[in-house]
Amino acid sequence: MTDTVVALRAFNRFHTRFVGALSTSYMGSGLTLAEARLLYEAAMREPALASEIQAKLGLDAGYVSRVVKRFEKAGLIQRARGEDARQRPISLTPAGRALLDVVDQRARQDAEVRLAHLDAPARALLVETLATARALLGDIEGPDWSIRPFGPGDLPLIAARQAVLYARDQGWGAPMEALLVKVAGDFLRDFKPAREQAWIADRAGRMLGAVLLADAGGDIAQLRLLHVEPEARGMGIRRALVDSTIHFAREAGYARIQLWTQDVLVAARRLYADTGFRRVSTQTHERLGRPERGEIWELALDGPGDRAESNM
Repeated sequence: MTDTVVALRAFNRFHTRFVGALSTSYMGSGLTLAEARLLYEAAMREPALASEIQAKLGLDAGYVSRVVKRFEKAGLIQRARGEDARQRPISLTPAGRALLDVVDQRARQDAEVRLAHLDAPARALLVETLATARALLGDIEGPDWSIRPFGPGDLPLIAARQAVLYARDQGWGAPMEALLVKVAGDFLRDFKPAREQAWIADRAGRMLGAVLLADAGGDIAQLRLLHVEPEARGMGIRRALVDSTIHFAREAGYARIQLWTQDVLVAARRLYADTGFRRVSTQTHERLGRPERGEIWELALDGPGDRAESNM
């Protein structure tokens, strides 16, 4: 934890310099960064209440009140009458909007200059890294996630990321990694577009999770390599990925979906049960380098899975 705290504080000091947070005239506007942000929030919420802006930015109520009065005196905002005399809606005047437009244009140009030395892959990496940092630090207003089909380079990343997570969380090392690489490689080499698909949960270029649906022969599809990143759990992503496989399998004409999992993966097993899968067999194995209880689950696509549990 100490190393993490040191790294975060070092980044904060860098970012303070990078954005000019200590400047008394942000982007030459005559406003501090806090004042410019307050004006921006007033425009985004127009008509806004000072109390809403104060809560959004976590600023001192007295400070916000003083800045609002200064903005009104300078002709940057105007305040209407509200139901409560203490809660008067704020809106920008033409002068206030003109100043905000200038600040926004200068900030955009400044960012473009600072990023000019980065090539396309580096910019994509920056977007992904920043999105990841926001998610890890609890930015609930970060960009939304979406589900997309897999693309070039996704399958190796899925295998690599799951190898890291399984090694960290379950202690499954090289045997699991070899299995993951084989599954991903076989899927990509033998891919049948009409019968198979893989989906990525994506947020601003960051892979938050993934799943594969492979042809297991006959009328059986196989769900494989389901995972969700730790910071994205509890967002409904795992369920959305599984639902994608079920919808596709039905459309492709499969009669049932099968999967292999381990009894220690409690959250995944709970989801499978919730979506209609039923455990049909269990067996102790050592495919992951030590004895584990593997389970096969199935979902009948004409209704809930209804096969009785049995042992292999």
